[in-house]
Amino acid sequence: MDEELRAIADPTRRQILKLVWENEMTAGEVAVGFDISRPAISQHLRVLLDAELVAVRGEGTRRFYRANSKSLSALRIFVEEFWDESLTHLKQKTEREQKALDKNE
Repeated sequence: MDEELRAIADPTRRQILKLVWENEMTAGEVAVGFDISRPAISQHLRVLLDAELVAVRGEGTRRFYRANSKSLSALRIFVEEFWDESLTHLKQKTEREQKALDKNE
């Protein structure tokens, strides 16, 4: 999960994921939406591929990228579990602190 979290830590890669979530795109098509070079986009796509957050399909000499919904779903579940657990701990801590305050009044 660390590799996936590192991959989405970069705002450019998050934007790329949004683009390839809805449409399969080539690196050149992805690059049109950014003010960075095509090689830089290819590097971002490589990080996303290594983290298995995108998949690639070859068609002749072209490579089409698309979001890997299975990996993204696993990432979403991890984040939701982490978030739910953090909120539970925060709620418990707040309740303990409130009880201590009520006791001291």
